[in-house]
Amino acid sequence: MHRRWIALAIALTFSGMTQAHETPKTAAPAIEAGADDENLWLDDIDGAKPLEWVKARNAETVAKYAEGEDFKTLDARILEVLDSDAKIPMVSKIGDHYYNFWRDKQHPKGLWRRTTLAEYRKDNPAWETVIDLDALAASEKENWVWHGAQCLKPDNRRCLVSLSRGGADADVVREYDLSTKTFVEGGFTVPEAKSQVAWIDDDHIYVATDFGPGSMTTSSYPRIVKEWKRGTPLSSATTVYEGKPSDMSISAFRDLTPGFERDFVQRALEFYNSETFLRGKDGKLAKIDVPNDAETDVEREWLLIEPRTPWTVGGKTYPSGALLATKFDDYMAGKRDITVLFTPDEHTSLSSHSWTRHHLILNLMRDVVSEIQVLTPAATGSWKSETLSGAPALSTMQAGGIDADESDEYFLTVSGFLQPTTLYYGTLGKGGREAIKHSPAFFDASRFVVSQHFATSKDGTKVPYFEIAPKAMKADGNNPTLVYGYGGFEISLQPMYSAGVGRAWLEKGGVYVIANIRGGGEYGPRWHQAALKANRPRAYEDFAAVSQDLIDRKITSPRHMGMMGGSNGGLLAGNMLTKYPQLYGAVVSQVALLDMKRYTHMSAGASWMAEYGDPDKPEEWKYIQTFSPYQNLHKGTKYPPVLFTTSTRDDRVGPVHARKMAARMQAMGFDASLYENIEGGHGAAADNKQSAFMNALAYTYLWEHLK
Repeated sequence: MHRRWIALAIALTFSGMTQAHETPKTAAPAIEAGADDENLWLDDIDGAKPLEWVKARNAETVAKYAEGEDFKTLDARILEVLDSDAKIPMVSKIGDHYYNFWRDKQHPKGLWRRTTLAEYRKDNPAWETVIDLDALAASEKENWVWHGAQCLKPDNRRCLVSLSRGGADADVVREYDLSTKTFVEGGFTVPEAKSQVAWIDDDHIYVATDFGPGSMTTSSYPRIVKEWKRGTPLSSATTVYEGKPSDMSISAFRDLTPGFERDFVQRALEFYNSETFLRGKDGKLAKIDVPNDAETDVEREWLLIEPRTPWTVGGKTYPSGALLATKFDDYMAGKRDITVLFTPDEHTSLSSHSWTRHHLILNLMRDVVSEIQVLTPAATGSWKSETLSGAPALSTMQAGGIDADESDEYFLTVSGFLQPTTLYYGTLGKGGREAIKHSPAFFDASRFVVSQHFATSKDGTKVPYFEIAPKAMKADGNNPTLVYGYGGFEISLQPMYSAGVGRAWLEKGGVYVIANIRGGGEYGPRWHQAALKANRPRAYEDFAAVSQDLIDRKITSPRHMGMMGGSNGGLLAGNMLTKYPQLYGAVVSQVALLDMKRYTHMSAGASWMAEYGDPDKPEEWKYIQTFSPYQNLHKGTKYPPVLFTTSTRDDRVGPVHARKMAARMQAMGFDASLYENIEGGHGAAADNKQSAFMNALAYTYLWEHLK
């Protein structure tokens, strides 16, 4: 399993468009860490009594914030964006076709569809529907949510399609035939679970899933991976590797690159701590001998290594955040001939990399703004480097190879806070690129200006932040300002066009701020590691410094400043609420972790102990309790009003955190609102209509309190 996928999904969900209880007769006192939890009854996620309570809370929140004309107008305007036919249909190449998953007003659950490159380059491509999810859901009477497909090279006829009920991480896997556009009768089918599946060949797949009691880790992911033969029951699949219950997850896959077919087993012990093994034809495993916190990528003859801490090997020391290259077979044979492809500095870090047939694309960040390098291996062992230029100031460029097996073609996106995304198509080594798709402008950007600033955190660290503000703004401290942050799992928040932010916040005269706090990946692994475990408060100090800088610059004042964050960013929101209540006029916390005393026992919480620590260990709870919002509520403190949003079907963080936090705050007499979408998973929405509602609710709530 790719160790960043969970956190990345979270960050992408929330960085862009984001999205009746009876008070007990006796108010609950402030509850310190280790005391009894009066809200444990809300842990029964699907229980009748808790759901009745949730529906009452929802009704209260809707009545107060989601029935006015302003809300209805904003809801409709955001839905218009989400359903727009003018959005860029991003694609991935499978065989000879380019596939896209598309939602609009007529297809709220979505279409999996395909076209040719020649058609795709047209303004209005002709699409062929492969799976109509709305029709499928209706015929099978299931609330299917698309989770993607894996297709078997080289003919790409058979695919393993993943479908989720209501948007949960757990999904059902079913084999699909692209030539007949039907599910394969008697084909591979994996029952609902948090599964990892991958093709081996026509008649075999790797499957890591819930095989019964004891087969899942304490993080709620598969502990065992097996090889399953077509035509046999899943129960007869043979074990390939078995991890420990305390591991995060186990998976396996085959690299199907022609001429370089290899099998790998991955054991994720925790985030950014894993082992990868080469599986021989005899079934024996050989570990790729790199530090467990290093990222590896095997492509054809090459092994790429990204050390996350300084690494000494072969008599040389390589820095954290570097990118290294070596010949895979030679390395497995014991040779340590390593070439440094990228070395970070105080301002520059590696965001991602992508292969084409003959080149390696490096997506870099310099003070959170994009740069792209193209590297080409030479016969002498050296690598040629050139810059892929053309990014406007304070923007984001991301380039990726289209088909590393066959061509040097690539797609490039360019986007900015005020610049709608443009998609380019080009071929490395053949000159320029062509703009083939343009996202429309959903709001008038000419009225605004983007700037980058640096706040000084408590320990002296310079923390960058982006500010999008009206050109006519007066620095009088009265501007409604929304500060957004994430600060975890080495995920970066770069400039990104958001029609939702434009319509919901900027057009109304608000200032929008992105805080690039520690815990994220804006400056590589060191930026992330600076806010791990006992150092987690550094992230909150950074966010407070950005907020205070906005006050000092007279952009806004506490009465007019709000903050918002989702998931790990929701934990950030909870801590800004409880640790820095004097800075904000309102807070929105989305699908958040909030009860850090019990988080490891909720949903997938145990998988994040490398990030936060283990609260069941007294020595670690000692520091965790300082950033556990649920345990840090106190009567007599003046908290800003807060909205908690979540989803019943969120099986990653879970809805219990938000439920309990809202319940405790309400019992203590504070202004706390809750809205729990009954479906939607960790994104808190299963379709565009639900996404529009959740976003309109959050922004309406903020305007109500900050204007």
